[in-house]
Amino acid sequence: MKTKSKKQQTSLLTPLNQFLKLEASGGILLMCAAMVAVIIANTPLHVYYEYILEKVYLTIGFSSVDGFAGLEISKPLLLWINDGLMAIFFFLVGLEIKREFMEGELSSRDRALLPALAALGGMVVPALVYYYLNMGNPELIRGWAIPAATDIAFALGILALVGSRAPVSLKILLTAIAIIDDLGAIMIIALFYTETIKLIPLMFAGAAFLGLVAVNRSRVMNIAPYILLGFVLWYAVLKSGVHATLAGVITALFIPLRCDKDPKHSPLKHLEHGLHPWVAFMVLPVFAFANAGVSFAGLTWADVMNPVTLGIAKGLFFGKQIGIFLLLFVVIKLKLSPMPKNANWWQLYAVSLLCGVGFTMSLFIGELAFDTRDQAAAVRMGVIMGSLASALLGFLILKYGPTKMRKV
Repeated sequence: MKTKSKKQQTSLLTPLNQFLKLEASGGILLMCAAMVAVIIANTPLHVYYEYILEKVYLTIGFSSVDGFAGLEISKPLLLWINDGLMAIFFFLVGLEIKREFMEGELSSRDRALLPALAALGGMVVPALVYYYLNMGNPELIRGWAIPAATDIAFALGILALVGSRAPVSLKILLTAIAIIDDLGAIMIIALFYTETIKLIPLMFAGAAFLGLVAVNRSRVMNIAPYILLGFVLWYAVLKSGVHATLAGVITALFIPLRCDKDPKHSPLKHLEHGLHPWVAFMVLPVFAFANAGVSFAGLTWADVMNPVTLGIAKGLFFGKQIGIFLLLFVVIKLKLSPMPKNANWWQLYAVSLLCGVGFTMSLFIGELAFDTRDQAAAVRMGVIMGSLASALLGFLILKYGPTKMRKV
């Protein structure tokens, strides 16, 4: 029985290890893309960088002809990346959320409680820190959700740099917290960053949604109808005024996890496995490159002390570690959930710090919250400052801190 149990554990850990390795490698590439963007933004090449992203338009579809409404989408390259490519990223996030809640690390109360409460603390406290520093200016309050986000790829990439000093249980905990954090970010975008809603496109979105329901209830295992309806949903949501990336999450939740005729086949897992390399090695690095270009030319102390910059940086660095570690400590000490296997308090504190690497998700929410160039620069500066400080301290603790369990 013991031998069989070990084999079962190995078979369960293999896909997880593959996922973690892929996310970690993608996180390292993400760092490189961000650094290249920052370098370009601070050289004469920044003119071309900004022109390509903001002035080069890409158009698909067709305009109105003979009284018929057109289906044209024309946007600058930056918005295609943020609205289009990121919809693919959120589609993958939706697949991960569904799998984790149905049979993964979040499928039972005992497994879900620790990361769920930690993620809640990691969203609430950073938002409060930002709110406190900006509550005198109603316009700036819109950015309260920016430091509440965690970048799973970036965080796991840093965790990979310490190798065997980080036990697998620590990587699982970080992944679970980040996935719940992503779910919270999706809800925040839907509730707080949707302004003008157009009724007719929303009706088409509703029709696409009902189509997804019907296809799912019919137990269709072919992925093609889901993707086609998902594209219609994305287009309709984009035109409605609701942020288009939410269509990716909604579509993902209807992809079947299990096949009735062939239990070994999982459309969801097959699609997730196929998408992971594209998201890790193309979508997220391209997004980072397009959004991380911060110019330090003429930077003054007043720019660093901008309330938006400070609110984001302090929210990510102080808010995340306080909110997450405090909840981890309380939940474990009250024995509501066990300490992750082979982990110690220093390592849990380091994970709390790594969750302060907001990067991709923080930049994305920042793009929704503010639309002026000055505010965008302040957002980027705050995200980079807070993420770098969290990443550096978290890495140093994992690399040089104790690895054996000590009682507290």
